[in-house]
Amino acid sequence: MAAEAHFIETIIGVGILLFAAKIMAELFLRLKLPIVLGELIAGMVIGPFALGAYIVGSGGVSLVNINNEIKILGEIGAIVILFMAGLEMTPKEFLKGGKASFTVGTLGVVVPFAVGLIVFQMFGFDALQSMLIATALTATSIAISVQVLSEFGKLKSTEARLIIGAAVVDDILAIAVLSVVISIANGPGGVDSIDISDVTIKILQVLGFFAAMLIAAVWIMPKVITPRLWKAKGSVEGIATASFFGAAALAGSIGLSPIVGAFAVGMALSTTKVFEKVENYAHQIGLIFAPLFFAIIGAQVDFRQVNAEILYLSGIVIAIAIATKLLGCGLPAMMFLKSKSKGMKVGIGMISRGEVGLIVAGVGVASGILTSSVYSTIVIMVAVTTIITPVWLKIEYKKEQRQEGAEPQANNLP
Repeated sequence: MAAEAHFIETIIGVGILLFAAKIMAELFLRLKLPIVLGELIAGMVIGPFALGAYIVGSGGVSLVNINNEIKILGEIGAIVILFMAGLEMTPKEFLKGGKASFTVGTLGVVVPFAVGLIVFQMFGFDALQSMLIATALTATSIAISVQVLSEFGKLKSTEARLIIGAAVVDDILAIAVLSVVISIANGPGGVDSIDISDVTIKILQVLGFFAAMLIAAVWIMPKVITPRLWKAKGSVEGIATASFFGAAALAGSIGLSPIVGAFAVGMALSTTKVFEKVENYAHQIGLIFAPLFFAIIGAQVDFRQVNAEILYLSGIVIAIAIATKLLGCGLPAMMFLKSKSKGMKVGIGMISRGEVGLIVAGVGVASGILTSSVYSTIVIMVAVTTIITPVWLKIEYKKEQRQEGAEPQANNLP
């Protein structure tokens, strides 16, 4: 009976979150605001730390409880979103932007980490605490930016391709940094046990694993998923789903973020004969999993513990989070794209943080290195940057549309 009650709790929670996400999506569409922002706020409003606390069942238990099963569904949503993003970029296009993507993505990790490490040591945090907070500042939550770019029909634009490519590099490097910092945190010697050669080898291993996975996916996927082999209704879609889940699992098992594996399979399928069928299918499942993903992220934000100290520290962390991505990603993007406005969009698109930040916060608290107030600060930073990104990107694209509308009129003047 307990297992059955837990199952019912899960499906009720999913139903409420999805319903709230779509209600807010409709509202934000009418207000001409990013839909993804509405879905995020829906989670915050209906989550267990807000109105959800008052939505109780017969036993007095909250009906909106973010249990492990719901969190897993959220992770599946992220995998689906990144698979869809991979379908929008061919391997040739990804490699073509390799130099720009690698530079922007690398600086998007190095600059936030270095600034965070220096600033938080100045504020009195020890080296290991500062390293953990700095690591939380590194990884971009690409799912947020992809959804906004998709909303505007800009996924095939030059800045969108750079954002996606750089965010993948960013995510890979951030995972490498995270694995190194966690090993230091769990090691007997702490910061004193750092060996630069070991750190370098770990990062190169992660990069090598991704390169091998991408090559394997590009070589294997077109041979496995072909209309010549799969003729029954739904077979192509089913095998594609099994493939990107399998690649996500493989990526996770070797220390990468699972979304990187799904992205690689999406790219591998972008040039196959089944592309159109798989793309239509992916967008259909995305209609469910994408809003659920954003609502679940929002529902995990707990504002009840916020006090003056946390707000002060959060302000500093958020300022660093925004400034370092704009500088680390936006400036080099301007040089590569030879456009100030497009480079600015790349910088903005890289601002939102996500899973890595939350993982770092969880590891830090569990190991006793970070206090609960620092944990709350990191969660607030993730929430605020996630909200800022879609709003700011929309403002930039609206500005671009107004400028494009004004140019033809100027050209018609005598």
